[in-house]
Amino acid sequence: MCGNVAESTLAVSTARPTLKGHLQILRVDHWFKNVFVLPGIVVAVAVYPAAATPELIGRIVLGLFATCLVASSNYVLNEILDAPFDKFHRVKRSRPVPSGRVRIPLAYVQWIVLMIAGIGLGWLVDLAVAASLAALWVMGCAYNIPPIRTKDVPYLDVISESINNPIRMLIGWFIVGTGLIPSVSLLMSYWLVGCYFMAMKRFAEYRFLRDRPEWLYLGNGVAHKAAEYRKSFGYYTESMLLVAVAFYAAAAMLFFGAFLMRYRMELVLAFPFIALVMAAYLALGLKEDSPVQNPEKLYKYPRLVIPLVVCTVVITLLLFIDIPLLHEMFRPTLPIGTG
Repeated sequence: MCGNVAESTLAVSTARPTLKGHLQILRVDHWFKNVFVLPGIVVAVAVYPAAATPELIGRIVLGLFATCLVASSNYVLNEILDAPFDKFHRVKRSRPVPSGRVRIPLAYVQWIVLMIAGIGLGWLVDLAVAASLAALWVMGCAYNIPPIRTKDVPYLDVISESINNPIRMLIGWFIVGTGLIPSVSLLMSYWLVGCYFMAMKRFAEYRFLRDRPEWLYLGNGVAHKAAEYRKSFGYYTESMLLVAVAFYAAAAMLFFGAFLMRYRMELVLAFPFIALVMAAYLALGLKEDSPVQNPEKLYKYPRLVIPLVVCTVVITLLLFIDIPLLHEMFRPTLPIGTG
């Protein structure tokens, strides 16, 4: 093993910057995460059907591409600033930056250019879209740049990363151009669902690295603690992360319930499907060497993808189909106090 490590170290040290390396740090394969923009579009169209004009298609395409550019700007920054920590990880140490295949000054230029291009394209769609994209970029900076670097702070790492969910929903909402903002309870639910997914990802990463210390080492093969790769792992425990997962799931559904009780009672029928998706994700997260450590590859798991697709279709239909019986069934029957 030591021989292989030495050979790997030599290969890394003699690597040179390449165009491929600079393209890889854009993480184009992560662009699919921007599908979280679509619920904002769907909800906005359901609330304001008149906004569904032929011009909306062009706005959606431009808005999604702008979001992808800003996301890539954040990914580039993440690649640069995570490189000193990635060198402790057996796989991530071969990423373009720690392996020497990226020229750092040029990477910083990529970071800024992508941000300007993304926010600029968003401005062409709507000023509110550009402002939301700017917020997405700022949160990427807070997540990665010292001394704030929220990704190193327990709990705040999950909360700050997951706030990108409601920001993406706002981007979708403003792409439609309603001029208003969506329900706060809906945004909170979307945020907390993101916290649930991210906390489960942290749990899977923590358990994997705790049980396999050989995955964390320097070029000489010396083992290191998980906290040297991710500082928050010096504080977390497995039980703490599972408690957080349960909290985020419960809180997300409470806010979603508040939203549907006030705005769209039909969505109560979606609860079993949402619960099924969350249960399927939990089951994957509890597996050994869990695939939730790499969300960009989860499309390979039908047991998660199928419930997710079905849930998405059900929610979309319920946003546009009125069921008066539900309103009658859930009509308040207890007297409301006057205070």
